[in-house]
Amino acid sequence: MRHPLRVPILQAVPSVAEVKAVVPRECYERELTTSLRHLFVSLVLTFGTALLAWLLIPLELAWTPLWLVYAYVNGTIAVGLWVLAHECGHRAFSENNRLQDTIGFILHSALLVPYFSWQRSHAVHHSRTNHVVEGETHVPKRTTTEGGQRTLAIRRRLGEGLHGALTVLSRLGFGWPLYLLIGATGGPDRGTTNHFWPARPFSSDLFPDRWHTKVRWSAAGVLVTLALLVAWAVIGGVGPVLAFYVGPYLVVNAWLVTYTWLQHTDADVPHYGDDEWSFVVGAFCSVDRPYGPIADFLHHRIGTTHVAHHLDHKIPHYHAAEATEAIKNAFPDLYRYNPTPIRRALWDVATTCHVVGPTDDGWRFTDGETDRNRAHYSDVVT
Repeated sequence: MRHPLRVPILQAVPSVAEVKAVVPRECYERELTTSLRHLFVSLVLTFGTALLAWLLIPLELAWTPLWLVYAYVNGTIAVGLWVLAHECGHRAFSENNRLQDTIGFILHSALLVPYFSWQRSHAVHHSRTNHVVEGETHVPKRTTTEGGQRTLAIRRRLGEGLHGALTVLSRLGFGWPLYLLIGATGGPDRGTTNHFWPARPFSSDLFPDRWHTKVRWSAAGVLVTLALLVAWAVIGGVGPVLAFYVGPYLVVNAWLVTYTWLQHTDADVPHYGDDEWSFVVGAFCSVDRPYGPIADFLHHRIGTTHVAHHLDHKIPHYHAAEATEAIKNAFPDLYRYNPTPIRRALWDVATTCHVVGPTDDGWRFTDGETDRNRAHYSDVVT
């Protein structure tokens, strides 16, 4: 059963100041000791499970099924480190920018993420959330473009089920590195971007000249990690690298894509052009979803408090639940929460959310044959 989402009433959208005014002042306090405590827990859990695997699981081919379980468990835990590095990039980890950049750079580099490059592209994503042209990451194709029509034709040829399955596998398996390397699902008018090289032959629209040095520092951090992995493989063999790093790394990437995809995509979530879009409208197009207490603990509530995060990214994760409750109570017609279980939601999005067409109420997802775009939606109390 589908759960329609509350849809913004554009004429009644509050200002940024009005939204911030309803959030308790203490929600904006960045407490270094609290942030470090969360970092410590994530580090202990990540390296603790690796130590247990090293002690208990033989590194033999016959034990591959158990190593796959380890990859899922360890990768799921390591997402917490990814999230805290993301918080450093948003200046929500502490009041000391040099400290949080150092922590974020080390954590993200260890996970093959170009820290400063992604800090910049992610800031663009926040500043243009759900803008149909200027958005960044998981920007849908449009029926008015050749790419949009081609996607609809492929979907019709393969069928909804097969196309949806291939979409899930490709995005969760390769979506993140393809975004970093060629800007896949990024802003359509920015061209082919690259998070490691900000100049030709790639588009420089995403990284202004003043960011080029930081982009190269980011690439250097990733190269150091790759060099260490190669050295590990030469000294200890390829097997340990695959078991202890590559497997969990792929799981981290799958979680990351799941979060960013589902936070901004749903059959009932519109995208907007210049005439209707504003920062607050775009932020309220974010969707909170039910990831459950374990994921909330390990991933610092990144999926269940994302609306508040987009309204003000400097709210630390340990205050985000309180901020979310305040925003939900103050703006019940604007706040979006979809209770659909995550696996079902992922399948729904993969099978229905590819191309948007223009309507009287923003750009909405369509299959190109049946008009699934509706100008008005009913509120559902969840």
